[in-house]
Amino acid sequence: GLAYTGGPFPLAYNGLGDVFVMAFFGFVAVCGTTFVQALYVPEIAWLASIPIGALATAILVVNNVRDFEGDRRAGKTTLVVRFGRASGVQEYAFLLLASYATPIVLHLLGWSSVWVCLPLLTLPWSLRLFRSLVNDRGVALNQTLAGTAKLLSAFGVLMAIGIVS
Repeated sequence: GLAYTGGPFPLAYNGLGDVFVMAFFGFVAVCGTTFVQALYVPEIAWLASIPIGALATAILVVNNVRDFEGDRRAGKTTLVVRFGRASGVQEYAFLLLASYATPIVLHLLGWSSVWVCLPLLTLPWSLRLFRSLVNDRGVALNQTLAGTAKLLSAFGVLMAIGIVS
């Protein structure tokens, strides 16, 4: 949107894109959708928004790792430009960890049945994507970018099935 790349303080150019994506693609999207349907936001919605926002943010991280050199030359201060490529890889790992820990926490809290752990079936896929982010450079990361977007979709569908089961 306009606030992301334009305006007086573009988020993409000031290292706040990741926070924006986590907030709006995670918490606002999931909790907002829940509120519209239920007219309140239960605790489970806040927790369930974590992997959705985290994986959406992971897409941005792959993009920023891929575009690291070009962004640096253009003066675009993403978190990866600010802290280095390795920090982007670490952020991606953290986002994956948060995503896969959340269904387990939801089950252990007794807020959902064991079926909420269905997204764990995608763990081998996410590990392949992580290895690609570590090892590949440039346009080779386009596959990782697309794969992370597909992972978000699969994870979300499996988690939704698990929550309603």
